[in-house]
Amino acid sequence: MSSSPSLSRPYVCHDCGSQVGFRSRRRNFFERYLLPFMLLQPVRCGECFRRDYRLVFTSVRDRLSETRKMPPAKHPVPANRNVA
Repeated sequence: MSSSPSLSRPYVCHDCGSQVGFRSRRRNFFERYLLPFMLLQPVRCGECFRRDYRLVFTSVRDRLSETRKMPPAKHPVPANRNVA
């Protein structure tokens, strides 16, 4: 039984060589409606933050804002703090 090559490719940044990529928000008409017909998606590097278009088969992580839905940490306010 022969195994067929997978369509999924690992993400590698063209600038810094990082293998950590995140889906980026689609910004305009071109990215929302035309990129899907070309099987492309906007992707942002997790290291150098370069934004690029990659095939939808490229394995990248979900956007950071979608993966981390944690409320902001509440820091205790010291009792002797002077507040105007």
